Parts: sequence; structure tokens; C-alpha cells
Amino acid sequence: MDEFRGRVAVITGGGGGIGAAMAAAFAARGARIVLADVDAEAMERVAATLPLRRTEVLTIPTDVTRLESVRGLAAAAAERFGGVHIICNNAGVATFGEVADATHADWQYTMSVNFWGVVHGVEAFLPLLLAQDAGGHIVNTASMAGLVGMRWLGVYCASKFAVVGLSEALHRELADRGIGVSVLCPMIVQTGINENSVRNRPPSLRNPGPDVVPAAEAMVGGVIAPDEVARRVVRAIERKDLYVLTHPEQREILRRRATRQDRMFEPDRW
Repeated sequence: MDEFRGRVAVITGGGGGIGAAMAAAFAARGARIVLADVDAEAMERVAATLPLRRTEVLTIPTDVTRLESVRGLAAAAAERFGGVHIICNNAGVATFGEVADATHADWQYTMSVNFWGVVHGVEAFLPLLLAQDAGGHIVNTASMAGLVGMRWLGVYCASKFAVVGLSEALHRELADRGIGVSVLCPMIVQTGINENSVRNRPPSLRNPGPDVVPAAEAMVGGVIAPDEVARRVVRAIERKDLYVLTHPEQREILRRRATRQDRMFEPDRW
């Protein structure tokens, strides 16, 4: 059975970037699309491009930091289409700066979107997938910063490491239930996440003074287009891959990390 034709794909953070690219890629395969985003105008602009692919599309303004908002998204999607099959917990924000300089608001904002947004997606949609007993797939967007700790990205890393751990556990739990789980761990993708993270930050969680911009050493690696990320997500869903990696540079970075861990078992260290 085609993993996409006639299936219903829900995408948070669907107002641009990777979310918009996944919507287009899924639509090209015949999926019906539910877009969710806190930025309603951006989401509607993305939705306007999908009918060109003869796609049924539903847009639901959603704040992933609020469980009741995500539950409302799930209810609306199920009511409109009768079920859901592919859940992409993709909404995310970027936070830069040294951990020592991070404010409590930085932690609250980053974790509420990047981690709790994924948790709320799982809480709202997993019961539907299990009740349907028709398979399905969950894609959680993390980052390379969820696999390797990086300077200037400590708060962000913490949120994304949590998403990776949750996804790995969920993958093991759901394998026998016919539901796939993938965790998307890209390096730099050509999106507006930096600008959107500032613009969409609630006033109550904003810091005084200028926003911290990314440090050069925190942004190592080539830049790829969202369409390439979406292509890899499609392939991961088809193959039931756990990890979705996007850049060839990742291989050596991950190898070095594994080597450092392995060395701790050498006799002089153990």
C-alpha cells in the first residue's frame, strides 16, 4: 500500500520552511494535508499552493505549546477526514547564546515549542493512530543539535536531545503496532527559523535588549533547501527509518562522537 495516497498528513510548523516542503512532497504523492501553524497568514500562503496539486487541504491555527490547541487540531483533522495517518511534529524555534547567559525565559520558550510541542503532538494524535489500527507514521523534527552538543546552542540542544530520546523510545514501543517513528535531525536548512523565532516569541517570554544572533562556530556545515529535507522524510516514512539525516558532514561528526564514547571503555580509562 502506498504510504501517502489517500492518507491524511498533519504538519505543525506548516507555515513555511521544512513544514511547507513536507506538505508539498506528501501532496505530490496523493496525501491529504492538514497544516497547523501559529502564523495563520503564512500557513494560508502555503495552503494556496497545494490546490495546484489537486490536494485536499485543511488549515488550523495552532499553538503547539498549548495541549488544548493541539487536541483541537487532532479533533478537527479527524472530523474533516475521518482519521489521520502521518503526524509531523515539526514546529520549532531557534535559541542562540551561551548557557551561562540564558534567561529562564529562553528555557521556557525553547522547551515549550521544541519539546512540549512534540509531546503535545504525541499526546493528541497517538491515541487516534492506535484506535484506528491502520498503521501510520510519526515524524518528530529534532536537529543535529539533538545528537551532538554544540557551543552557543546549549538551550536548543537540550530541547532537541529530548526529542531524539523520546523518538527513539517511541520507535521501540510502536514497532509491533505497525506505526513507524522517525526523528528528523538536519543541519543547516534554508528556512526562516531565526526570524520566525524572534517574531513569534510571546511578549511575556521576550528578553530585554537585542536578540542574540547565531555565532559562526554554531553554524557549521553546508546549507540545503527544504525540498531536499522533505525528500529524505518521504523516503524515511517509506522505509520506516528511525533517523533522518540530511548532510554528508554529519557522518564524520557522529563517528567522532561515537569514538569518544567507545574510548571510555579502554583499560586505562575504565
